[in-house]
Amino acid sequence: MTALSQPQLRDLTEAELTWVAEQEKVIFGPAAWSLALIRDDFDFGGKRYRGAEVEGELVGYAVYGYDGDAFSLMNIAVVLGARRGGVGRALMDDFLAEAGREGAREAWLEVSVANTAALALYRSYGFEDVRIRPRYYQPENEDALVMRRKMTDRVA
Repeated sequence: MTALSQPQLRDLTEAELTWVAEQEKVIFGPAAWSLALIRDDFDFGGKRYRGAEVEGELVGYAVYGYDGDAFSLMNIAVVLGARRGGVGRALMDDFLAEAGREGAREAWLEVSVANTAALALYRSYGFEDVRIRPRYYQPENEDALVMRRKMTDRVA
């Protein structure tokens, strides 16, 4: 990936779900979503699966949509070799743009309290801490921080 390459975003296809599951294992280890869970969510979950490509290669993905009445980012991931190249920001911009198109009043997400890079990214978008969900991530027994952004907020 060159420094000038901008991520191109698109909807993922069912054929690419195996790639998503493989990246889940690499990036999230034991807490990864299984291929079966990903397929069920893709088919029946009413979520949007978005991919980020650089130079024709998938390098990241995000899953978002309504979880009950909350517009939520369920998952976001960037492959190791593409990090710090704007892929995460492009996926976040896409998530928030969709929340705006949907007329959502708030956008929600959960993140590991130990994921300092993600916490910094989310806070740069105006997400605020709401509460801790103890032992949310299994099998690591790691706490999650629930974060919210009011969609009327403006980020510089």
